[in-house]
Formats: sequence, C-alpha cells, structure tokens
Amino acid sequence: MDSYHTSVNTMVQRARAAGEETVWDRMAAQGQRRCTFCEQGIRCSLCSQGPCRITPKAPRGVCGIDADGMAMRNFLLQNTMGTATYMYHANEVYKTLAEAKPGGTFEVKDWGKLETLAGAVGLDVEPKDTLPKRLSTALIAELARDHKDPSPLVKAFAPAPRQKVWEELGIFPGGCLQENTVATANCLTNVNGDYVSLALKGLRLGLAVTYGVQVPLEFVQDALFGTPTPHAIKTDLGIIDGDYVNIAVNGHEPMMGAALIDAARTEAAQAKAKAAGAKGLRIVGSIETGQELVQRFEVDDVFVGLTGNWLNEELAVATGGLDVFAADMNCTVPTLADTCHRHGTLLVPVSDLIGVPGMDEGVIFDPAKAADQAQQLITMAVANYPKRRAMGNGAPELRTGDAVAGFSTESILGALGGSLDPLLDVIKNGTLKGVAGLVSCTTLRDSGQDCMTVEIAKELIKNDVLVLAMGCGNAAVQVAGLEAPEAKELAGPGLKAVCELLGIPPVLSFGTCTDTGRIMVLVGAIADALGVDVPALPVVATAPEYMEQKATIDAMAALAFGLYTHVNPVPFVTGAPRLVQLVTQDLPGVTGGKLAVETDAKEAVAAMLAHIGTKREALGI
Repeated sequence: MDSYHTSVNTMVQRARAAGEETVWDRMAAQGQRRCTFCEQGIRCSLCSQGPCRITPKAPRGVCGIDADGMAMRNFLLQNTMGTATYMYHANEVYKTLAEAKPGGTFEVKDWGKLETLAGAVGLDVEPKDTLPKRLSTALIAELARDHKDPSPLVKAFAPAPRQKVWEELGIFPGGCLQENTVATANCLTNVNGDYVSLALKGLRLGLAVTYGVQVPLEFVQDALFGTPTPHAIKTDLGIIDGDYVNIAVNGHEPMMGAALIDAARTEAAQAKAKAAGAKGLRIVGSIETGQELVQRFEVDDVFVGLTGNWLNEELAVATGGLDVFAADMNCTVPTLADTCHRHGTLLVPVSDLIGVPGMDEGVIFDPAKAADQAQQLITMAVANYPKRRAMGNGAPELRTGDAVAGFSTESILGALGGSLDPLLDVIKNGTLKGVAGLVSCTTLRDSGQDCMTVEIAKELIKNDVLVLAMGCGNAAVQVAGLEAPEAKELAGPGLKAVCELLGIPPVLSFGTCTDTGRIMVLVGAIADALGVDVPALPVVATAPEYMEQKATIDAMAALAFGLYTHVNPVPFVTGAPRLVQLVTQDLPGVTGGKLAVETDAKEAVAAMLAHIGTKREALGI
C-alpha cells in the first residue's frame, strides 16, 4: 500500500501511468538495504580523516571518538538544524508582529496573548499601541540571550517542579540562538566526545526550543490571527477544483497565507479570476501552513481547507488544478519544479529559505509589503489560469473529507466550562484512561503513508485514551476521518461518552509541530492541578512516523519534560549500546522521561497503556 488514503493511492497510480516520478518511486529506488553503519549511527564524515566507521576491529574513529559519542554527536547535530528552522519561523513571526496596526494587513486580534508574553519578558503593557513593536524587539532579543543566563520564558511557562529538576541537571536553558550555537560547537571534531554530556546538551536544547521558541511563536500567531476555536473544515485532495484559479500555500508559516485569504475574499479579486474564465479564486492549504490556517480561519468557498501532509504536495500539483504553489520555509521537495512544469503550475518561493532547481521568480515575504505581495501572487495565478487550462489540466474527482479543527488550550478549557476539573474527574474515575499527544510527521520508511499513525490513533481511542494531534500526523488523522464527530463510534465506551457529553471528536486537532510547546503548557497545567510532577501523569507522547530534524528536537524536549515518548521508525543510534540504555532505561531516573521504540502499532499502544496503567496505580486512581 502506498498510502492509507485512497485519494493518494489514486494519484500515485495516475502519476506512474503518466511516467511521472514521485517520492514513492524514489523510495523504491533506494531499496530496502541501506548502509548498516549509517542506520546504527556509527559512521562519521565530519572531518577529512573520515569517513570513519565503528567496527569490532576499529572501535574508535581516527579522532578517538567511540560508538556512543559518535551516534549522539550525529543526533545532536541533526537537532541543531531543526532548532535553527524553528528559530527562523519565530523570527519571521516576530518581525510580522512589529508591523501589526489597526486596519493593517496584520492587526492584533488577541491582546491577552501579547500581554501574557509581555509579562514573561518584563515589558510594560502600556502604552498599548506600541506593545506589538516593543514585544517584537524583546522576543528577538530573547533568542540571543546568553546561554548562561536563564530564560525568563522558561521560568514563566514551565512547571516549577520541572524547573527544579532542570536546574539540578544543569539543563535549564538560556536563549535558543545561543543554546544552538553551543550545541553546534559541541559537535565540532575534538570538542566533545562524551555521549552523556552530548545527550544533556540535546535535552537542554529541546527545552530552549519548546519554551524559548514554540510557545512565544504560537502565542504571537494567536495574537495576529486569532486563538484557535473549534470549527468544521474540509480535507483531502478533492478540495482542489481545477475550474477555479487556485493558489496553494505550502510550508510552515501562515503569514502569506493569511494575507492571501483576506485578499481573495474581496469582490475585486474574485472578479479578476472570473474575468479570466474561472469560476472564482481559491486558496488551498498544504501541509503545515495549511494546518496553521485551518486552525484559525473558517473554511468556505474561498479558503477551501487542507490537502494533507508533506507527502501529498507532489500529488496536489499533479492533479493539474493548481496555478501557483506558494512555498514558504520547510517541506518543499527538490523535484517539485519538474512536477509543476508538467502541470502548468508556477512554483513561487515566498521565503528566502526555499531553493528548488527550476523554480519561478520569488515573492519573498515582507510583512510591511504583505498586502501588495498577496495581490502580486493573485495576479500571477490569474494570468496563469488560461495557460494551465490550455494544457488540458483539470483536477480529477477525488475524495473530500470532513474534520473539526481548532482545539487550542483555551478552546478545550471552554468546552470544559472554563476549568480543567471535568477532564481531571473523568481521568480520575477511569472514564478516560489517559491522554496521548500525537506529534508526528509522515514517512515511507517502514509502511505506507500515514498507515502507522492512523493505526496508533485508532488503537489509543479504542482503549479510552484521548488523543491530541499535531504536525503532519495531524493531517493524517484529519484525512482519515478521526477528527470528525462520527469517529466517536471508533472510541471505547468511556471516551465515546466524553465525546458525546462535550460534542468533540476522539482525536482533537491541536495544530502543527510548533504546537509542541503549547501542549506542554497544557500538560504542565494538568500536573499543577493534580499537585504532581509531569512524569507522574497518565500521559504519553507518540511520534508514529517521525521524519526530519524538527521532529528529533521535539523528542528531546519531550524526554526532558518527563514524558514517555514512543517513536517510529527506529532512530539511527542502535550501534551505541550505552546511549540506547541511557534513553530507554536510565533516563526515567534522570528526567522522568523515557524513549520507547516500537515498529508494531498494537505493541506500541500496549506499552503506552501499560505505562498509563502504572501511573494511574501510583496516583491511586
């Protein structure tokens, strides 16, 4: 099976019949057998003396590093890339905040979030009209806070018992930019070869990302675009209708997408599209940019919803229904321009991070010019529409699905009547066994797209575990129908009763990978309400199909936070026995967190349920 989703399988077969290559074909070309040294994390090519490989006859690299140090150093270096990308996103959002003003392209919709952040970094709320610009400056400065100077954002948003643990371990972070500098410097040849020291640096970096980047980043996006509230959305590739001028917004940043939605909802923009012979103009959400937008914007005949996760992007173009593919930072595959050229789509980068061979001229996002840039993209799309249609391109009939998005911490509290008590009560009395945070990508490493993610989610809800989904894995369960109210029929009796009482699905759409910080704030609040530290909670994290470097730093944060963290596929560290023992056996006695690696969905959930049961017993519930 290529994918869990029928629409994707249809498009993969259609692309193959047309002689087009997709990620599925490239995966097959790589073959099942890979470099065993790379798979185990015991190959290094950082310096000119390599590449070095660890073997029984050569247990150390030329520099002297052993298997555990090499594997952890490789892993930490991966994490620095994910951290840098998160910081880039945050910096762009903060610069956008500086341009916010009443009646502008960007204006503050949730002042409470800005006031909370201002309090965290020691800013006066008044004068209110200058707060966006002052807070923007302060948050950019916080990124660069010295690594030896404890971050006030961590102090403001992390649970007090956790902070004490981190201080004792020496992993309480400073500013994320400086922490990333230190972590990267540790990966230089002949600087740090101690796997324990490197692992602690990774845990510290994870905390810097969570509290120093993800939490303020999402708070600012809430302030600018509205804090998510539950509403119905449309999903899957069938939302693309080739009779319309279609602009897909793809990546991880919602700013250009939000400007496009506002512009596309005007009569003038719609009239321009109709004058070109189209039925109208539509904005199509793709991967995490689309996910950010569906959490906050109503889906209608202009903003039509979310196609799916990153593996869908070539197929979305291959439907022949897109005029402009606007690519911001993260997750634009290097072959996409070829696919776009075949189907009459313009590949337009809107971030200076994006570099794809053969892409069209960029419209690089500038918050001060966003309204004009949105109009520029619309003009390009409208002009392209007749050319695309002349190629005979039109989207085929594909499935359109339904889901409910927008379950922020605030909306969950709203559904509970403003207090965590109802949730705590149903956990205490056993109606709900626990809560799982599903924070995942999607990968073809071991199974078809989203197959493992959907099976994990189904097993959890069947066993009365409420699932909060984030990242590309969120799109997996949205398209699979698990975030629709009807999915309560797949839940166990306790969770089904909760769904019926609160009018919610059994899997809640909690946002994107950047919402990892938001869920940790929520879990911390639950721990505080119960009067316990985080590791005592019947809460687990799962990444059933993690893929890239942002996912690995999220995992480090979860382990530092004290969570049981399941991952699949098997990380590239298995050639480092002491490192494996540290993260799977010893870490519960250090941070309270534990890494669980399991490739079988039922076995993975059984282990999560056992962990939840142990925590419930210890709490006496």
